[in-house]
Amino acid sequence: MTNIKLAIGSDHAGFALKEKISKYLQKKGHEVKDFGCFSEERADYADYAHAVANAVEKKDVQIGILLCGSGNGINMAANKHKGIRSALCWKREIAELARLHNDANILALPARFIEEEEAYKCVDVFLATPFEGGRHVARVAKIDC
Repeated sequence: MTNIKLAIGSDHAGFALKEKISKYLQKKGHEVKDFGCFSEERADYADYAHAVANAVEKKDVQIGILLCGSGNGINMAANKHKGIRSALCWKREIAELARLHNDANILALPARFIEEEEAYKCVDVFLATPFEGGRHVARVAKIDC
């Protein structure tokens, strides 16, 4: 896997796991831009979803990673952006298919419902898996309306 420039963000519920994932990725040589939050003090997931989605949308980074308690709210907010395909993943296989078939460009993780090791597996496979293309290109093109 080549080094990737990526954005990461979370609300308060995802903060602790975000910090671990950020350090994990930096140790692997990836460039990580942290958009917050920066503590476990209450924070609104949409603020961080929009910041990360904007960075991906503008191509300032290649990939985004978002975390909140269930992963749902932050995922929904990110998907409001044109060209963003944020995928809620809680198993390595789902993260792989999100990239392979859906060309997902943001990985959303449910911080309160995923073990740390499984989160690392999701991150690793998400970053390493290319979009398969082929029959999936037309399907992905229909996502934006």
